[in-house]
Amino acid sequence: MRQIDEDITFTNVKPEELAGFDRTFDNCQFINCDLSYADLSNKTFVDCRFNNCNLSLVKLGGVGLQGVSFTDCKLSGVNFSVCANFSFSVSFTNCNLDYTIFAGKKLKGVKLLNCTLNEADFSEADLTNAVFDQCNLNRTVFNRTILKGANFLTSYNMVIDPEINTMDKAKFSHESLSGLLTKYNLVIK
Repeated sequence: MRQIDEDITFTNVKPEELAGFDRTFDNCQFINCDLSYADLSNKTFVDCRFNNCNLSLVKLGGVGLQGVSFTDCKLSGVNFSVCANFSFSVSFTNCNLDYTIFAGKKLKGVKLLNCTLNEADFSEADLTNAVFDQCNLNRTVFNRTILKGANFLTSYNMVIDPEINTMDKAKFSHESLSGLLTKYNLVIK
């Protein structure tokens, strides 16, 4: 039997307080929670907000993330590719997303604002109309990624191969154009 938690604010909770196999959190807030290394498998989060939480290396097997926002959170090493695909919808503001995996996820219109994404993996993801605003994309992997209409105007340290990614109408600043030519080993001044 599924346990449903609605309209609850969880502050400074530990992973064991969120235990339960079939558990749904609807319109809940999580504030200052250290959930690093927690196993949140098979839980569902609908219209939830995580603020100032540590979710590093959290396990998300089969987790539903529907309309979930993360602000000022640490999510290093999280594998989002194992989340449920049904209504998958997330946004990130001021987050550390280093070493995260989004391979194969549909992230149309996702907003990543002022985030670090060092060595994140977006292989085969759909990032149509995604917004990367003030994001550090150092060694982030884009491999067979759909980037139609994606906005990279204010992001930096990106290397993206236009020959293996779909990039129609993607937006880049003049300063970041060299990241689209890296594989040619050119000297650009």
